[in-house]
Amino acid sequence: LDRGRVLVRGKGDKEREVPMSDHAIDALEAYLSAGRPTMAGEDRTSMFFNRRGKPFSGRDIRAMVEQYAGRLLPGRRVTPHTLRHSFATHLLEGGADIRAVQELLGHASVATTQRYTHVSRTRLFQAYEQSHPRA
Repeated sequence: LDRGRVLVRGKGDKEREVPMSDHAIDALEAYLSAGRPTMAGEDRTSMFFNRRGKPFSGRDIRAMVEQYAGRLLPGRRVTPHTLRHSFATHLLEGGADIRAVQELLGHASVATTQRYTHVSRTRLFQAYEQSHPRA
């Protein structure tokens, strides 16, 4: 927490560190001091738990995302992967370097990141107009 980073384990048990916002750090500190001790019991390794006191699984996360999305965006299918895709797209459309996005997503190849995200036509035309000497 002091460094503002979290260790994330992805596919194939690959690990990477990603930055956390100040809001996320504050929320995690509150959870660690007040919520986790009540929920964890004897479990010293897991960070988050479901309502049955078991460590969060991928299935638990998917169900939670789908539940909240169903309330907020009825009729739309939203999955954890949808959120990941939106995260990457917003970063790129906001001007983030593709190598930085690659690192945040944990992709070994920048080609994977390029296929994974799509930059809007508006963003492409803006980049063209700003960069091309005869635009």
